[in-house]
Amino acid sequence: MMHFPRRIVSLQPSATVTLHALGLLDRVVACTKYCADVVPEAGDGSRVIVHDSWTAQSSQILAARPDLVIASVPYQEQAVIEILKAGLPFLALSPRSLNDVYSDIAMIAGIVGESARGEEVIAKMKQEIEGIRSRISEGRTASSPDRLVRVYCEEWGKPLIHSQPWVGELVEAAGGRFLGTPGKRTTAEAVAAEDPEVIIAAWCGAGDRVPLEKIVRDRNWQNTTAVRTRRVFCINDEFLNTPAPTLVHGLHALAHAIDPELFPMTPGIRRIADSRSS
Repeated sequence: MMHFPRRIVSLQPSATVTLHALGLLDRVVACTKYCADVVPEAGDGSRVIVHDSWTAQSSQILAARPDLVIASVPYQEQAVIEILKAGLPFLALSPRSLNDVYSDIAMIAGIVGESARGEEVIAKMKQEIEGIRSRISEGRTASSPDRLVRVYCEEWGKPLIHSQPWVGELVEAAGGRFLGTPGKRTTAEAVAAEDPEVIIAAWCGAGDRVPLEKIVRDRNWQNTTAVRTRRVFCINDEFLNTPAPTLVHGLHALAHAIDPELFPMTPGIRRIADSRSS
């Protein structure tokens, strides 16, 4: 008889979101405070709150008596040592692309004995993405069939760091052209030189609290097309930085930012208040 994990410690929101999408949140016996932010049901008081993949502690993990530990990027060496010290089955994920995200969902689903559910979750994500692509294709005019909006997306502001590769894929799916190299550092001057038509800030751990007016002012971005047309947005951190099924929410937010006439406003996106920002 095969044994499937029944008591799981999740050290990143992406794993908790995936287990929730699989209908298996009841198997999560411990998770991080960030997991509870993304999946409110995880913070109902029935689970132990532990440190994440960056600051994990073996004593906390062992206290939850799990039969599987799932962690994902970002990692810190000492935290990985602590996880391994616990001496428990450990699934370490490190996705970069959408295909990696799909593979991770399938892997988690297979390990917990729910491969069919995993395929359903993946199929639903792909369907959402292709649906956005189709609407864009149908909505393009004959005069600009291949028009791609220049989009700057950042996951951190000090230093400036471009969003991850999977975000670049979502931007492309939503009809945009991702400026810069995903996951790499950049400068305010380099971004301004690209003259983005849309600016997206989704800072890790910041939720929806990125100070849009301040960053425009401090970085002297007032003359960029995005700022002059008030197409500067904050998208909730968990919708773009959590490599899990929640990415489809980020996709819809991106689609609105890139083509507001074709896609309606959606929860999780906030627009800059004042284009002057000076």
